[in-house]
Amino acid sequence: MLSRLFKRQRATDLTDLWHRIVAIAREPHWYAADGVADTVEGRFDMISAVMALVMIRFEDEGAAHHAARLTELFIDDMDGQLREAGVGDLVVGKRMGKLMAALGGRIGAYREGLAHADDDALAQAARRNTTMIDPDDDGTRMAAGLRRLMADIRAVEMEDLLKGNIAR
Repeated sequence: MLSRLFKRQRATDLTDLWHRIVAIAREPHWYAADGVADTVEGRFDMISAVMALVMIRFEDEGAAHHAARLTELFIDDMDGQLREAGVGDLVVGKRMGKLMAALGGRIGAYREGLAHADDDALAQAARRNTTMIDPDDDGTRMAAGLRRLMADIRAVEMEDLLKGNIAR
């Protein structure tokens, strides 16, 4: 009994959730059917879009501690990707700051877009925050995909979400 009282709370391991976010962001339909450019920038756009939707769910649940942990995983992964691409130590911090600002902006844009019943606002957010194959793409297909994904994220129990169990 005493060991339970004095046992440290372990941080929830969200590694499986992070890997699931990346897997969803790499699903071919985003690129083939929804118009996202299959480039480094386009892939980052999709990772940050899926991440933003999960973060919105965490906000809805008041789960700031999970959001903080997931952000740490995002930072670790992006830092590693930048270094692997040959970005030097002196530049990594500045680039990470830009990536975090982009993620924060996208969370706000997608939150606002999802708040509207129609997909116009969400399509505008997707268009502004995604590298599209066709520069004239209005983001409608992308918005519909994001709205479906958000419904999937909201449908799963929080405990399952934390394990990365997002049905698709």
